[in-house]
Amino acid sequence: MKGRREEFELSQIRTTSAAFLESYNRTLPAGYPRASTALLRKFQAAHPTLFKHGDQWSVALHRKRMMDWLSSNSQLV
Repeated sequence: MKGRREEFELSQIRTTSAAFLESYNRTLPAGYPRASTALLRKFQAAHPTLFKHGDQWSVALHRKRMMDWLSSNSQLV
């Protein structure tokens, strides 16, 4: 089992949008809207200040915000 410190460190790693999308949808609680590549692009366009490192995503920085954004923009899903 992973320790809390190791989980924290893994959540900080910057990754590609494809890897983030796979991880995001795999770990999403039941009942939450799933993301797609198109939705990631719309989120990125709506929140450019979260992408100061280009097209790099991290669980720590983007997961919660993506969940909130998808929930409040359910017409996009």
